[in-house]
Amino acid sequence: MGNKSYNPEMHTTEHILNQTMGRLFNIDRSFSMHLERKKSKCDYHAERDLTEDEKSELEIKVNETIKDNLEVKEEFISKENAFAKFNLTRLPDESGDEIRIIKVGDYDACPCIGEHVSNTSEIGEFRLVSSSFNEGVLRIRFKLNRNI
Repeated sequence: MGNKSYNPEMHTTEHILNQTMGRLFNIDRSFSMHLERKKSKCDYHAERDLTEDEKSELEIKVNETIKDNLEVKEEFISKENAFAKFNLTRLPDESGDEIRIIKVGDYDACPCIGEHVSNTSEIGEFRLVSSSFNEGVLRIRFKLNRNI
């Protein structure tokens, strides 16, 4: 899973981006990501790059979700329950019997051990910087413009 000290705003945005990719384009959550304060990227298994219209739609939907001021909460559920609801292939072997689920309002829920904001109002504005497609991998690069 990499370094867990990354930026809570970026990390929460990654959850929203993943859910939005699924809702808009039926693309599974990112299989690889690199999150940093200035710019981040997520890689998805896909068949093609996004069109300009799709990129615009993605940016609008992510920002609408951020502006909904959704509460971000953690919940612990049994590993057995988690297996029934979530893809746990990236779960570390040493994880215990309880799995931490991060919920972004009613918009997204997924297992995660990282740090997150407590409300999406803390995130700022999502900017899709670019996307590229190479050998079955769609890479989305993004940054956040802080309102603060």
